[in-house]
Amino acid sequence: MGKLFELKNIHYSYLGKFPALCGIDMNIEKGSKIGILGANGSGKSTLLQLLDGLIFSHQGNIKFLDKDLSERALGEEEFMRFFRSKVGFVFQNPEVQLFCPTVEEDIIFGPLQLGIDKAEIKKRLANLVDLLNISNLLERPPFRLSIGEKRKVAIASTLIMSPDVLILDEPTAGLDPLTSRQIVDIIIQANLEGKTIITATHDLHIVDEIADEIFVFSNEKRIARSGASGEILSDGEFLKKHNLVHIHYHKHKDKIHTHPHEHLEHHVE
Repeated sequence: MGKLFELKNIHYSYLGKFPALCGIDMNIEKGSKIGILGANGSGKSTLLQLLDGLIFSHQGNIKFLDKDLSERALGEEEFMRFFRSKVGFVFQNPEVQLFCPTVEEDIIFGPLQLGIDKAEIKKRLANLVDLLNISNLLERPPFRLSIGEKRKVAIASTLIMSPDVLILDEPTAGLDPLTSRQIVDIIIQANLEGKTIITATHDLHIVDEIADEIFVFSNEKRIARSGASGEILSDGEFLKKHNLVHIHYHKHKDKIHTHPHEHLEHHVE
């Protein structure tokens, strides 16, 4: 496969006093499917922003294809265009990515900025419209879409760049089961086509499909454990310790009972 990202001793804090990541070491291989798990506030979204070059570590070093991924490097036009053409990011809040008057304009904005041939853009757009079944949305303003429709448009605006790496932050959060299934299928297909997939999620239902390797972040903003998805997802005690087990409530004979729902039946072969 070959090494894609290499992170060594990464530290990041907000306003210089609120730690978000503390000593992260991580290697990500080309073509892999990586899952980033952890409770709220454990540093997952911060990590994804570092990998996308939106923020930069205060200590440590990140390399992308053996090149330093730094503010200075991204300030150089040649490397910036190269990196932005290779790495695509789908934000947890799709509205961050949607700012044009219509859906179609939002989707084609990125490739137009990179100077991609208009005929090629039109071809890519047609393919994505079929893939995501969004032909009825193209002329609509993004602010009038449902959360699921916005998520699809945000994914389309990323996929149209044809990146080698797809980074997704909670791609199924707040979606109905059918839309979640469609997005999972898109992620799986992208990986089958050779793209590296890096996904942060709380949804244990989908992890074994979208990740072969998992990194679990602790409340101490460190990697508590990494390894094969099946191995980690079958360890109920570990998941519970790191607040990754859903607690279900039900009423029986006028008493409220709680029990963990670990979804392990989806992961044990």
